[in-house]
Amino acid sequence: MDGLLHRAMRRIAGFPSARGGVAAVEFALIATPFFMLIFGIVELGLLFMSTTNLEAATIDASRAIRTGSFQQSGTPTLANFKATVCADEAWLSSSDCNANVVVDVRTFADFSAISVSPPVTNNALDPSKTQFSPGTPCSVVLVRVFYPYTLMAPLLEPGMPNLGPGKRLLTSTVAFRNEDYAGLTPCS
Repeated sequence: MDGLLHRAMRRIAGFPSARGGVAAVEFALIATPFFMLIFGIVELGLLFMSTTNLEAATIDASRAIRTGSFQQSGTPTLANFKATVCADEAWLSSSDCNANVVVDVRTFADFSAISVSPPVTNNALDPSKTQFSPGTPCSVVLVRVFYPYTLMAPLLEPGMPNLGPGKRLLTSTVAFRNEDYAGLTPCS
């Protein structure tokens, strides 16, 4: 019994100076915050990339309305304009884009008359609150494209809510005056 007690006391006395497994214990303490930080950085990077891509697609598609080539194409419909936007969306599959992207195109008397809110009802996109009016030569046009982005990092949700749990509304807006594509009178 005395030998057993002596060995136990020796192990207990040597415990504070033991170095085996220190890296594993330290990594276990640091791993959770480290991976949360990495996932947060990746999520924000994807969010910014998605927003930038949506903005570029909206600008490119809106140019067809501004120059009149869309109105004169023979098929100036919402579906065709949405297809033009989705063709430039490299980060979305065409089926995901067509199913989730909401487009709102409105004309106004002048730029100061522009006053709209997002087409959202009960934390969801509501396409019934949108219009599609690409206008005529010299019309003031507002093009808005919306996409409900699903967050992958759940810890970012409290800081970025606006479409309910796990969803963020990406919005791209372009306002312009249509060119005088008919050649009737110069736009003022």
